[in-house]
Amino acid sequence: MAKRVVITGIGMLSSIGRNLPETIESVLASRSGIGRLIHLNSSHNDEFPFAEVPYSNTELLALAQLNDPANYSRNALLGMIAAREAFQHAQLDKIPKLRTGLISATTVGGMDQCELYFNDFLTNDSKNQYIDVYDCADSTEKIADLLHIRDYITTISTACSSAANALLLGARMIRNGSLDRVVAGGTEALTSFHVTGFNALKILDKVPCRPFDANRNGITLGEGAAFLILESEEAAHVGGREILAELAGYGNACEAYHQTASTPDGNGAFMAMERALKVGGIEASTIDYINAHGTGTDNNDIAEGLAIERLFGEGIPKVSSTKPFTGHMTSAAGSAEAILSILCLTHRIILPNMNLETPMPELSFSPVTTLIQNIDVNIAMSNSFGFGGNNTSLIFKKYINHK
Repeated sequence: MAKRVVITGIGMLSSIGRNLPETIESVLASRSGIGRLIHLNSSHNDEFPFAEVPYSNTELLALAQLNDPANYSRNALLGMIAAREAFQHAQLDKIPKLRTGLISATTVGGMDQCELYFNDFLTNDSKNQYIDVYDCADSTEKIADLLHIRDYITTISTACSSAANALLLGARMIRNGSLDRVVAGGTEALTSFHVTGFNALKILDKVPCRPFDANRNGITLGEGAAFLILESEEAAHVGGREILAELAGYGNACEAYHQTASTPDGNGAFMAMERALKVGGIEASTIDYINAHGTGTDNNDIAEGLAIERLFGEGIPKVSSTKPFTGHMTSAAGSAEAILSILCLTHRIILPNMNLETPMPELSFSPVTTLIQNIDVNIAMSNSFGFGGNNTSLIFKKYINHK
């Protein structure tokens, strides 16, 4: 029988909070982190809103308790702070002997360092320290060093489904007995390359994103990091630690329809959600809440909406996109939204799909637009769909000890 996979710790750093308590405070107040750029110098500063983490790299170094700015990309700093919070939340340092892995997701990597020193790199033949922190794996290695993880370390990059796939892979490794616990999640920093690339696709909205609105006009880019501690049920019981939720189901479907767009009928999204239900042995009718991918682009929201209608029929659960809170954290979105989904379970809330004014006429359902409190949420689904049609769906359940 496959091992049950549970969550014992979470850590998150984003535009709505530097840690979990601040994140909870923001969502309960329906407070968005979207605004104007302060720390990134981009030619698009005044054209689009963003969800920037409100700390300079120097301030992040202090939060991470580090002192060598040349050795850390912004990406690594964000990831180290969030991963350490999750690690401490789960009290993993008290039980050091279990087999522990790190699966971290990112796509931008140390692009900020490349941008800062590109011209110098072209003219300087010596090996520059800032280039050493450029590749995506660097942030993963630094998180592993910080937490003293050695049993298994890898980096995942599947665009906006990256962090969800980190959780999926971690759960599979625990289920098949390869590891006892996994620090899994993602980190992604805003860079000029990041901003310019999405602007070239013409999918940045000039106002804060409006997922599932008839007048939606694109995404709002965000940044940050979010990590969860996954453990086998047996490992989690060692030391009598708290179990926050169970990662009960997961599914991935790579439809490879287009470099950046989903199939218009949402077939890939449907397959990912259907597989997650099958892996978890869960009936669609028991899902209480869907944290939708909900980017605010014309393509994603109609495709995801049609997939939800196809899978759930007339029994569509409550739905919302939380990207109006955090912006689209791209490679870190899957783990950030997994955490927000778990908060719905633990705090008995449904988060609102902010900024929605005019529901999409193509869909039979409309997302929740105000915070709902004092409501039982037993099972939540979180969707993350990436470029190339890489679609992942995760299902979280309230933990019930069957022993």
